Amino acid sequence: MGSSAKPEISMSGWTLYRRIFQYLRNYWGLFFVSIVSMALAAATEPAFVALLKPLIDQGFVAKNVSAMQWIPFAIIGLFVLRGVTSYINEYATAQLSGQLVLKMRTELFNKLLNLPMEYFADNKSGRMISRITNDVTQISNAGFNIITVTVKDGITIMGLLGWLFYTDWQLTLITFVLLPVVAVCVRYVSKRLRSLSRRNQQYMGEMTQVLSESVHAAKVVKIYGGQAQEQQRFGESIHNVLVNNVKKSVTSSLNTGITQLIIAVALSAILYFAAERARNNAFTAGDFMSYLSAMLMLFAPFKRITNMSQTMQQGLASAESVFGFLDEKSEPDTGSKTLAPLKHAITLEDVVFRYPNAERDAINHLNLTIEAGKIVALVGASGCGKTTLANMLSRFLIADTGRIAYDGVDINDLDLKSLRSQIALVSQDVVLFNGTIMDNIAYGELNQHSREEVERAAKMANAWAFIEKLPQGLDTLIGENGTKLSGGQRQRIAIARALLKNAPILILDEATSALDNESERLVQAALEQLMQARTTIVIAHRLSTIEQADLIVVMDNGQVVEQGSHTELLQKQGRYAHLHSAQLIKHTPE
Repeated sequence: MGSSAKPEISMSGWTLYRRIFQYLRNYWGLFFVSIVSMALAAATEPAFVALLKPLIDQGFVAKNVSAMQWIPFAIIGLFVLRGVTSYINEYATAQLSGQLVLKMRTELFNKLLNLPMEYFADNKSGRMISRITNDVTQISNAGFNIITVTVKDGITIMGLLGWLFYTDWQLTLITFVLLPVVAVCVRYVSKRLRSLSRRNQQYMGEMTQVLSESVHAAKVVKIYGGQAQEQQRFGESIHNVLVNNVKKSVTSSLNTGITQLIIAVALSAILYFAAERARNNAFTAGDFMSYLSAMLMLFAPFKRITNMSQTMQQGLASAESVFGFLDEKSEPDTGSKTLAPLKHAITLEDVVFRYPNAERDAINHLNLTIEAGKIVALVGASGCGKTTLANMLSRFLIADTGRIAYDGVDINDLDLKSLRSQIALVSQDVVLFNGTIMDNIAYGELNQHSREEVERAAKMANAWAFIEKLPQGLDTLIGENGTKLSGGQRQRIAIARALLKNAPILILDEATSALDNESERLVQAALEQLMQARTTIVIAHRLSTIEQADLIVVMDNGQVVEQGSHTELLQKQGRYAHLHSAQLIKHTPE
């Protein structure tokens, strides 16, 4: 059975960071350079404060000219060091961040390509896209911002506090009384922000979903006057994003405000006592100015550290989402046997399949033999299991019980790539890519074929007549999903692709159901060409397609209720005859 939609898994911060850093394991040298350069840049701040003491005491109070000569050069040297190390840090961080994003997006996209088809049915495409485009960026931003703040601001704070202790340890102890209070505030806010960040990902996914659907369904929106409805849907999604972002900002600001108020009270008390000491000559002028500067310089790094909570929780929530997606089970591919061209038959023995959360089986103890080289038509009312059966033959769906075998080899024992290399698929939902006609016919592993072979496949598919009239012929761009082509033209491109693959097994799923009469005539002729000397499974309503089948299989409620030739089934006066007389099986117009 496939994956079903489920809430994203909660992981600890340490687990998430450990997994993030695994992506940088080949860049530890660059990471070390980044950390060292950050540390050196951070150390310049307490060093500058330390220079203020001799500058004032020796230069301005004692009028020591020699002191005035070297201190300015020392200050210039500090800022040169700060500039160089900051540049190195920014470069190294940009490289590391870029590599992290590249590797994560590559891994996410690879996972996307290898998920079972049921996952796509159970999960919103907008949320999948949002993970790759949005969540990965948030992880990178959060991760490196936190490292920068932790290392750079952490060293700055420790250096400044160290200087304060050196200057007057008794006054500085007041600072540590307030640390537990600040820690409690940060802990409470972190939990709140993580929850809001998870919710924000959901809302961003919904917004992306509405955008994606509005783009793909532009014609439907316009013809049915759905603009107001889509505007309402999009308005609700962006309103949810706005409200959630405001809640995050308010929570973060409240945390920052309270923390900074506590720090300000502490600083005010310290400065008051420092001024008293200076008045009683316990402090020199240089001590006082140096101490005061160090206290004031603590504000900026403290502020960044208290603000870090929102970034961190947003990043951790994104990391939960990304790693939860990466931990999804890929499409099972445990088979090792190679499928040779079909010689005997495809057999289905007591096959049962039920979709997740469905009330009944889509395929219900089905038994069927499809002989090699024969055309087998699957017939029945909508929902009887025809398409489900076709999807199982390609192993897009896996039977819950029972057995599907190709020439006696269980489908689950076959290598997945080997199995699908033997199958070509043409359905009513033609999928084309935003490229040239050449790219779409010679798609994927078919791109090794020559231009002449592609042209030959297009002619066999009755597509060359319209292709050669296009401005660039095979090199004509067709737009997203072939929007510049008609339905019949798109279908013939798909048939040309299947002809070029030349697979011994062919699955046709309602390949002519949505076409006009002329297009259907051309497509039908192309399909007849395509079906020659192949094992063909046809899902169709057109009598002309069904009549020529070697075996017609009538399905109802996931079971085979009748099978035989067109003439034999009409004579039985059973389910097939009823479908025929009720015109559920249609004659092809002349």
